[in-house]
Amino acid sequence: MLKYGVHEVIVMYKNYIFDLYGTLIDINTNEWDIDLWKKMSVWYGYKGAVYTAEELNSAYGRLVEEEKTKVHKRHKNYSVIDIKIEKVFKKLYTEKGVKATKAEVLETAAVFRCYSTVYIKLYDGVIDLLDTLKAKGKKIYLLSNAQRSFTENEIKMLDLEKYFDGIVISSDEECSKPDVNYYKILFERYALTKEESIMIGNDYISDISGAADFGIDSLYIHQSISPEIKGKLRSNYKIMDGDVYKIKKKIVK
Repeated sequence: MLKYGVHEVIVMYKNYIFDLYGTLIDINTNEWDIDLWKKMSVWYGYKGAVYTAEELNSAYGRLVEEEKTKVHKRHKNYSVIDIKIEKVFKKLYTEKGVKATKAEVLETAAVFRCYSTVYIKLYDGVIDLLDTLKAKGKKIYLLSNAQRSFTENEIKMLDLEKYFDGIVISSDEECSKPDVNYYKILFERYALTKEESIMIGNDYISDISGAADFGIDSLYIHQSISPEIKGKLRSNYKIMDGDVYKIKKKIVK
């Protein structure tokens, strides 16, 4: 492992672990806009679950917190948890006496994501980077704080699925970065070694501090949606202008 801030020597990594949103995918969503909840109240109404926009928004928030409490009770050793958001969408039907099928719940999640997304696209240089890694025989993994019911569709839409040798999504595991348990899940599932692996992400806490605490190298790339850095940046490499093309020069050998 390199010391933080050492950039001169490129280590021969075999496993490249990527964050998704803010690292590979540039996305802007707004789940707080009342117009979103007006549209979702119409959607639920079509299915027989009648809500006002305000009532639906409030119920959603309450059910999210209830799910978080349940997950905390199941996983007392996790410091950062996640929930399966489709459970919330299903309960929004149940509370109005509507029995929704699994397919209907997943469709509702997709509609919610579509309505709440302002834009979504790959950052310039992402395909070039992933193609280069594949051509060099590297292994590519995804470790994302995300909802499978959202992310699976977006990975397929942007044609990223073919690049990954393994995908771990926080909603599946009910654990999130920067919890070292989440990193441990990825490494044990795919039999990775720390010395051969590097984390690439745009969040100085979730991606970088999490990787440092787990004991692996990392590269930080700053994007417009990255959280403000308020403490020490614990990455071995950094790109502060968001230029994905520079990742190859920094850490691909």
